[in-house]
Amino acid sequence: MKKQSCGVCGSSVYFENSVCLHCGTNLAYLRNARAIVATGSQGQYTDESGATWHRCANFLLSGCTWLAPEGGSQCFSCELTRTRPNDSDAKGLSQFIAAERAKRHLIAELDGLGLPIITRAEDPDGGLAFDLLSSVKEDVVIGHADGVITINLAESDDAYRERMRTQLDEPYRTMLGHFRHEVGHYFETVLVFSDDERTREARNLFGDDTKDYQAEIDRHYSEGAPADWNERFISKYATMHPYEDFAESFAHYLHICDTLDTAREFGLIPSTPRGTSFQEVVETEWLPLSLALNQVNRSMGKEDLYPFVLSAAVIDKLEFVHGLRTSATAAG
Repeated sequence: MKKQSCGVCGSSVYFENSVCLHCGTNLAYLRNARAIVATGSQGQYTDESGATWHRCANFLLSGCTWLAPEGGSQCFSCELTRTRPNDSDAKGLSQFIAAERAKRHLIAELDGLGLPIITRAEDPDGGLAFDLLSSVKEDVVIGHADGVITINLAESDDAYRERMRTQLDEPYRTMLGHFRHEVGHYFETVLVFSDDERTREARNLFGDDTKDYQAEIDRHYSEGAPADWNERFISKYATMHPYEDFAESFAHYLHICDTLDTAREFGLIPSTPRGTSFQEVVETEWLPLSLALNQVNRSMGKEDLYPFVLSAAVIDKLEFVHGLRTSATAAG
């Protein structure tokens, strides 16, 4: 997360702030500038080009602090949500707030990395969209299909999420983590399967993605992960199918990039990345930082912040994802 300051008084402000707590100025996030800006009393902001932006229509519904191009319209992030709980579902709507907050974080990070987001309006068959569904009256399965990411809003509840984490024997489970994993499936379609050479490279690293997915799910839940899984995979879940291995690797790439960028912004590590390859970044920056943060958490009686081991095989997979990202950024 970038360090931000109030445009009126200069005090520190944060990504979700709608008001400066020091001087009371109204604030909003302008996606095009990747910055928090001071707005008028009605939530309006005029940018350098003379265009006027307006507070997102979902400010009261989901706490959205982003700016939209027209009054009464939704911002870019909210437009990506295809389905939400109905107005009579009080519990679902309360959980929806946390999910939208995580989604905004995801979109801001993807923007910062230069990863392309094609909307459903631009590509009705494969553009990115989100179904944020309440499980109050029906079961919801988290997943991705043809650009549509489905999220179970119950995952915003700490007790529910911890129960699922324990049941599935996972070391880490967050709402933001779900978004990062599922968007990995989207980007595998967009950045890998659209190119024959990249598809071959991916299969050499992650395995044959043409394997029957349901059969691999059944195998995984009946037999579990291989005994040596941590030598080749970032998590047990990644061993299920090459699709999941890629999505887990993509999610961890986002975890690492975002945390390193935040650490740079706050002076915890040098502002200029060390090394040119992602492997060098991992070795010189991520491993020392994550080890230190794990110890800080332990000092507070908490579990490790990053409870994962990055083997050489896993770093190769992260390097592949990094190559996809740099190619996408170069392509504009």
